[in-house]
Amino acid sequence: MRDILYPALSRICNDTADKVGECSEVCGDIDSIGAVEMVDQNPIGKSSRSNPVTYVKAYDDIRALYGSQKLSKVRGFTAQHFSFNADKGRCPVCKGDGEVVVQMQFMADVHLTCEACGGKRFKREVLEVTFAGKSISDVLDMTVDEAVEFFSANGQEKIAEKLRPLQDVGLGYIHLGQPSSTLSGGEAQRVKLASYLGKGRLTTRTLFIFDEPTTGLHFHDVKKLLAAFDTLISMGHSIIVIEHNADVVRCADYVIDLGPEGGNKGGTVVFAGRVKDLKDCKESYTARYIGD
Repeated sequence: MRDILYPALSRICNDTADKVGECSEVCGDIDSIGAVEMVDQNPIGKSSRSNPVTYVKAYDDIRALYGSQKLSKVRGFTAQHFSFNADKGRCPVCKGDGEVVVQMQFMADVHLTCEACGGKRFKREVLEVTFAGKSISDVLDMTVDEAVEFFSANGQEKIAEKLRPLQDVGLGYIHLGQPSSTLSGGEAQRVKLASYLGKGRLTTRTLFIFDEPTTGLHFHDVKKLLAAFDTLISMGHSIIVIEHNADVVRCADYVIDLGPEGGNKGGTVVFAGRVKDLKDCKESYTARYIGD
């Protein structure tokens, strides 16, 4: 998937020049695919200040909301003052990180809460601006579930709607301003999925490739993930999932079972077809775990 299928389709659909692994050909109804996306477990964002709320494009609306408050207008604040990527409002000591890093020559770096802002990331005068009694720092400290309830209760349904995809993929417990570096691989992958769900019905039919998205998920959250997959499919997209979870396998339209074991004892297509036929495949280890 990663070395052959994705780069081959990406070269065709996305016009990239990634090297394609050795194969005889990649064929099929490729013209029906407008784009291809590999949704892997790599961290989201490249900045230390990247976080879930910025990745799903909800923070622009939150900053605009705070920039429109009466106290902001009196002080001449704009939405930019509520960004921790701009000098106007962020703490000048920690540069909006909320912490300072002490580099140790022979040991791991030490991360300390910024004394200037107390870890709140912004200047004191910016934190004095509130909406419904909450400062911008208070909002970033909210979990997704808390934030959806807060903005819905205070007439900001547009913001709540942009955050709901994070709930839909089982991430209601993470904090809006949580640094991306603290998210697990599975969490980062689901944040990416939420960003696609938030984009709505795209005109380009996209093939999404997911690499073990259920890693670390409680079985209740697996159901949410499957519902999110159904939403993407209802939008006209297609999904390929690399997965070992039996609940996900049962929901597949088509299964390719590789094996029979791992490493040099695997690599063979044991089965390819519908789930109901997989159950009768005696050579498949997977068939033993998907039940009736």
